[in-house]
Amino acid sequence: MYRFLLRPRWLAAAAFALAAASVMVMLGNWQLRRYEERSAINDRIDAADSVQAVPMTSVLAKPATAGSSGHAPGKDLAWTKVTVTGRYDPQHEIQARGRTVDGDVGYEIVTPLVLDDGTAVLVDRGWIPAPAGGALAAPSVPAAPTGTVTVVGQLHLSESRPAPIERRNGRLDTRRITVPKLAPEMPYPVYGAYVLLTEQTPANDAAFTRIPIDHEDAWQNGGYAVQWWLFAVMALFAYGYYARKEARGESKPRSPGAAREPAPASAGAAASDRPQARSGDRVEDHDRRRTASGDRVDDYDRRQAASGDRVEEYDRRQAASGDRVEEYDRRKAAALAATGDRVEEADRERAAVEDGDR
Repeated sequence: MYRFLLRPRWLAAAAFALAAASVMVMLGNWQLRRYEERSAINDRIDAADSVQAVPMTSVLAKPATAGSSGHAPGKDLAWTKVTVTGRYDPQHEIQARGRTVDGDVGYEIVTPLVLDDGTAVLVDRGWIPAPAGGALAAPSVPAAPTGTVTVVGQLHLSESRPAPIERRNGRLDTRRITVPKLAPEMPYPVYGAYVLLTEQTPANDAAFTRIPIDHEDAWQNGGYAVQWWLFAVMALFAYGYYARKEARGESKPRSPGAAREPAPASAGAAASDRPQARSGDRVEDHDRRRTASGDRVDDYDRRQAASGDRVEEYDRRQAASGDRVEEYDRRKAAALAATGDRVEEADRERAAVEDGDR
């Protein structure tokens, strides 16, 4: 019954369906991995206030060359809560302009924290609003504390699309915080990620606003994963559906040379003369066509019989016409007879008058 599946056309369809389903399953698995990665990031963001901070040097690779950045960590370390101790270097402080918090535009102030081994990590101390003079006016920035400082914060990966770096208001000025782009401006090796400050000893200045961290949209990737898997199932289902339809004879095309069934001869033709739907059974279709042909012969006979009835009606009309001529003749004879009687009566009256005169 399903031997037709070994034909080249169906083998090609099977290969296409399997290939499409495989690709869709792989895309779904990739979206699932993205969902898991983003969910893990969200977990780290949510747990930042409750988990114990780990030493930054234990999770980041130590940089080796002055004026360059160390190895950038992977996404699996993003937002990890860390602690680090050192001294701030305000001479190489950075102002990142055009940064938005709660709809307001201002600056993020990033200050290098130099460790005892001579390496440094960039610390984002927080956000301050832009001055009343506009975006190009010098912001009022609280000075970094002197002496030894202990910072607790979360690892932030370098931002993409590096922006140009300028000197403005006595600081390095840029639009994006990209560590490999900023490291050449520093006289010491710089770690490959920066720290988003959440706590500090001594305490951070109250003028700073803590930078909010947006959660990743993990559920979007989860939805895409399910969507791709459903597409894979649909591809296989479609192949099975059309194969079963072919096996049952429901999808066989009509033969090009097959005779078309004639249209009804008149508006009053019997409904049985109309083309019938194919059932997929050629024998049954043949019987149906023969039955329809018989119906057309019967209809022809009825039309012929009706034609004979019209001839008989014509003869009756002709006979009726002859009867009218005969009736006309009788009426005419009666009229002539009546006229003769009146002449005869007149003659009798005239004779009677003549006899009286004599």
